[in-house]
Amino acid sequence: MSIFTDVESNVRSYCRAFPDTFLSAKGSIVNAVSGKQYIDFFAGAGALNYGHNHEYIKRRMIEYLESDGIIHSLDMYTGAKEQFLHTFRSTILDKKSYPYKVQFCGPTGTNAVEAAIKLARKVTKRVGVFAFMGSFHGMSLGSLSVTSNHYHRQAAGIPLSNVTFIPYPGDTYDINSIDYIEKILQDDHSGIEKPAAIIIEPIQAEGGINIAPNNWLKALSEICRKHEILLICDDVQVGCGRTGSFFSFEDAGIVPDLVVLSKSISGYGLPMALLLIKEQYDVWNPGEHNGTFRGNQLAFVAATAALELWSSKPFQQKVSENSSFIKTVLEKDFVNLYPNIHVRGKGMIWGIDFSEIPITEKAYEVRDICFSNGLIVECVGRQDKVVKILPPLTIEQEILRQGFEILADSIAMGIK
Repeated sequence: MSIFTDVESNVRSYCRAFPDTFLSAKGSIVNAVSGKQYIDFFAGAGALNYGHNHEYIKRRMIEYLESDGIIHSLDMYTGAKEQFLHTFRSTILDKKSYPYKVQFCGPTGTNAVEAAIKLARKVTKRVGVFAFMGSFHGMSLGSLSVTSNHYHRQAAGIPLSNVTFIPYPGDTYDINSIDYIEKILQDDHSGIEKPAAIIIEPIQAEGGINIAPNNWLKALSEICRKHEILLICDDVQVGCGRTGSFFSFEDAGIVPDLVVLSKSISGYGLPMALLLIKEQYDVWNPGEHNGTFRGNQLAFVAATAALELWSSKPFQQKVSENSSFIKTVLEKDFVNLYPNIHVRGKGMIWGIDFSEIPITEKAYEVRDICFSNGLIVECVGRQDKVVKILPPLTIEQEILRQGFEILADSIAMGIK
């Protein structure tokens, strides 16, 4: 691996946790140059909901490439974009009666967050944003300003201002955050101006798999409506079917003003990001937010095929069955075996919390043992004390079962 350490920047991170050289992958299995195979419970940090090299999506991409279809077009009209928009509207927006316009941003989630914050400020003529402790929204300066992790924030090198952080529900702060927000907004001595927007992850993934209750999300949506504050939902990691429904906020019955999508919206791990905008807030002037790669044509093709998969009943049934399996295994078997750990999650994103284990590095140790045993999992949350379970939605139950057997054995080895 000397070429990586000799030439690549020190900023590399995941390769330090997963020190192998990967060669190929299919479905939920990743193959290394050494010949070793790994079960993938990481899924590209949520970018591979449909697994590695899904055959249906791959065929569509190959057909498009062989036809010499347009590959780069900025934001010009193309057949690939037209087909994606028709499919996204018919399979997602129309079925749910969501009144959204679609903005194609730069190719990453952080750029779509930047666009959402800029647009909220343009609409409201206000500057501030309320965000939540435990949040992760990206690494460029605007999205980093609403990310709470001190390690990431300090790398900015400049003050990250105009953001007020609020405790997330069920967080380490024992307060009613809805009442707290309301009091801030009503108190003429709070010292905090009414914000342009409140940005929320309905499930904090990088924050440790923290889940906002449905009634809490409804109350937050009502506060935003009452005070004319735009509600931004960041569904970058937990959207696109990860929680069982296409959007993570659907069960709460809310319709955010702005929704950020990226990662698995392309269906194949290709760079793609969207901002969904309620029609009345689409007040952009042409080119006010743009980017050279906002028209990733191959991603449009892959995303269209992925949406076709998602809309099929057999696919959704498989996601439901996998979700039930994970919930049963973690809430019954794991909790009974290991009373000092806690599990929480929804759909096919779950966390195993080692905060009550006295050794700080315990989650890292479990992650490393898993990797040695052929399972890829990530650590998240405060001090990285939560092992995140994020398999592809398409994973076969037999492989899912094998992954959990490795996980159970690794935990037993790690906490003995």
